[in-house]
Amino acid sequence: MALPSTADILEDLEFFDDWEERYKYIIDLGQEMPKMDPQFHTQERLVKGCQSNVWINVTPIDGKLQFDVDSDAIIVRGLLALVMAAYNDNTPQQILDFDIQQYFEALDLEQHISPTRGNGLRAIVSKIRDFASAARL
Repeated sequence: MALPSTADILEDLEFFDDWEERYKYIIDLGQEMPKMDPQFHTQERLVKGCQSNVWINVTPIDGKLQFDVDSDAIIVRGLLALVMAAYNDNTPQQILDFDIQQYFEALDLEQHISPTRGNGLRAIVSKIRDFASAARL
């Protein structure tokens, strides 16, 4: 199942009156993401700086980057879904050009997650941007 676009996610979140409902929506997004093959749960794919275990596998296909992501925490899988809506199946240049900070601000996300989750989210984004920078070379 394909994740909704960033615009669709922002539009969907407007319907919810409080953050408890938004959290449920974000968790549901994470549960809809395809499961990562456990063989990819390796140290090399583990994102450092996250409170929970987060793995990212990247595969270049036809000039675009395909990401497989996973976490052992359900809310983090939801946060990964938000990030994948922005980055998955894009060219390295599109990934580098996307204003993720503006997207997070529009989601009003960082005020509603713990500082350690916020740090983890930034580590995930940094890792993906590193992949995109390396793929552009």
